[in-house]
Amino acid sequence: MMRVARLILASGSPRRRELLAGLGIAFDVIVSDVDETIKEEVMPSEMVRTLACRKASAVSNTIQDGIVVGADTIVVLDGEVLGKPVDKQDAIHMLKKLQGRSHTVYSGVAVIDAASGKQLVDHRSTLVHMRPLTDAEIEAYVETGEPLDKAGSYAIQGIGSTIVDRIDGDYFTVVGLPMELLASMLTSFGIHVLKATEETMR
Repeated sequence: MMRVARLILASGSPRRRELLAGLGIAFDVIVSDVDETIKEEVMPSEMVRTLACRKASAVSNTIQDGIVVGADTIVVLDGEVLGKPVDKQDAIHMLKKLQGRSHTVYSGVAVIDAASGKQLVDHRSTLVHMRPLTDAEIEAYVETGEPLDKAGSYAIQGIGSTIVDRIDGDYFTVVGLPMELLASMLTSFGIHVLKATEETMR
């Protein structure tokens, strides 16, 4: 009989906490304080996979038992990776680049069993089309404060939804945690999302 493992989210992101909580599965949060820089030139898909694994490993190495989930999200425009802005001016600069154009959002997910060392790492990508924006609209959005801790300087689940024209792909990948992918990965570790959700509804 497979053990019921403790689930741990290695992320301080409120969006990821909300998404995971929405599954109805109990979990703890242990924020991984890791260096998120990658010096070598790698593909965006490899970058998010590497960083997601780095975050999950940092937490799994501190505990004896538990299933640890790490995730990372980046925005890529014409091969340039746009991470979180350093300040308001940087956010304005990013949004001016993105407005009226299409870009790709990559989200990587890593799941590690701290007890056995077993790990799975994967990613998803989604094409996002942003509508044309005036300088005044960009500045007003940045003044809300929402873009300042978001990759690419926008949040599709918040006020940023008003500047996105459409997406081609998975919405949750853009938010930062591809849920279908995560659920599939957790199944390999004995955590069945639909079964767990059904049990919490009884």
